[in-house]
Order: sequence, then structure tokens, then C-alpha cells
Amino acid sequence: MDSFKDFLNQYKGAIIGIIIAILILCTRLYNLIIALVVLFIGAVIGNYVQNNKYEVKEKIKNFIDRL
Repeated sequence: MDSFKDFLNQYKGAIIGIIIAILILCTRLYNLIIALVVLFIGAVIGNYVQNNKYEVKEKIKNFIDRL
């Protein structure tokens, strides 16, 4: 019995993570999570482009010239 308690104490975080992952998969919340991540990444990229217009323009120009 002590070894089982040790196992639970050692891997408590992993067990909780697995339970949360199963709940997300069963309720199909992963679609919402993926959408929120994509929106966040888009906002970060848009903010970067807005604040660094000339650098981004030069990088795109150099990339196109290499093609």
C-alpha cells in the first residue's frame, strides 16, 4: 500500500494532467483551445508587423528576391 501512495505522490501532476486531457477530448474543447491559440498568435504577429513595418517590409522583399 505504501508503494501505491508513493506512486500517487510522485506522479500526482501527471495523473491530473491525464484526467484534464481526457475531459478536454471528451467535451471537444480542444477545438476552442486551438482557435484561441491561433487568434493569440495572429494578434502577436499583427502587433509585431505594425510596430516594425519597415523591418518586415525589408525581410519580405529579401525573401521574395531569393525566390
